[in-house]
Amino acid sequence: MPALRRRHPRSGPILIANPGSDLYGSDRVMLETVSALVGRGLSVVVTMPNYGPLAAEVERRGATTMITATPIIRKSSLRPAGMARLLRDTAYGIPAAISLIRRLRPRAVVVNTVTAPIWFPVARLLGVPTIGHVHEGEASVSSLLRRALALPLIFTDRLIVNSRFSHQVMTDALPPLDRRSTIVYNAVPGPENPTPPRKTLDPPIRLVFVGRLSARKGPHVAVEAVRLLAEQGLDVRLDLVGAVFPGYEWFEEELRTAVRRADLQDRVIFHGFQSDVWPYSADGDICVIPSTLDEPFGNTAVEAALAARPSIVSNTSGLIEASAGIGSAVRVPAGHAEAIADAVRTIADDWDSYRTRAVADAAYARVRYSAQRYGDEITKIITDAVDGKTGKRTLRHRPVGGTTGPARAQGS
Repeated sequence: MPALRRRHPRSGPILIANPGSDLYGSDRVMLETVSALVGRGLSVVVTMPNYGPLAAEVERRGATTMITATPIIRKSSLRPAGMARLLRDTAYGIPAAISLIRRLRPRAVVVNTVTAPIWFPVARLLGVPTIGHVHEGEASVSSLLRRALALPLIFTDRLIVNSRFSHQVMTDALPPLDRRSTIVYNAVPGPENPTPPRKTLDPPIRLVFVGRLSARKGPHVAVEAVRLLAEQGLDVRLDLVGAVFPGYEWFEEELRTAVRRADLQDRVIFHGFQSDVWPYSADGDICVIPSTLDEPFGNTAVEAALAARPSIVSNTSGLIEASAGIGSAVRVPAGHAEAIADAVRTIADDWDSYRTRAVADAAYARVRYSAQRYGDEITKIITDAVDGKTGKRTLRHRPVGGTTGPARAQGS
């Protein structure tokens, strides 16, 4: 899209529009963006639709939070009732977004994820440099839906994409977006001093699932794997660390029912949402990432490595990319509880080897997914957009253990 004339001085803060107020994957990556910008002397305001645990973290890092009720696209938005609610929220949200931008006069607007789409056209039409940070990538949905989700990105000056997989999905939907996009792998902070895995794997074997409780994240598959292992006589425990999206409480109820029916109450523990997940990883032996659908990246696979824990990872989409070079990760077919159960036995039978690899993986992941590397790359893209520089970097990225593809990326 042709650049529009900038209609105001760019003397205000960097405004980051975030679609939620929780502390899950894309929210935590956004916090690293805040830290990077504030740490390099830039003023930052983060707007979100409501208060939640994210707000305190934003302010702790030196940025300001503001609440702006704007629409968020969820899968429920595709149903008639959800579509009506989305149209209503859009009617209220556009004036609110316009008012905030006019009041702050930001140097740039950074929109975190494609699920808050009104910020893209509003910022661009008000003449503000606009950057999108794409965390989504679902190749399994229809091409029409992928194109519709990508369409608002035509209003951006620059695009930050979190993986090659996400980049491929996005540019397959709208090829012109390639010219303004740069792949930047997430910064994934870990514990300062990860607790080494225990030397002897005495029972019970402790499995840990961290993430949203949703069908796509696969906690039900992990529960079924525990049932199979218990039937086989292996003493295992599963810690579920996470909660559902509001409106999806039915899924947690179904999950709890499945646990009761299988008589696994003593083996499966629901911990709910936890802002600090590292104590659970430290208390566990093996991290399980059993996603059933496409994942744009896979922060939880990186977090398992940072915690120095072997992991069992669905062999799909961005999880393959995130677990590249991690020697203690065992990949299994998505949605297969039997494969997860087999992988638990594989790791347990060769515990000394997997334990040693996991300790080495922690050091590897700290470098590959460091905040310093991420901050340098993200800040340059944003400041280039503010300065009117367009286009993508020409540095090609060679993933560990992979081959160079068509997308250009920063960092390695």
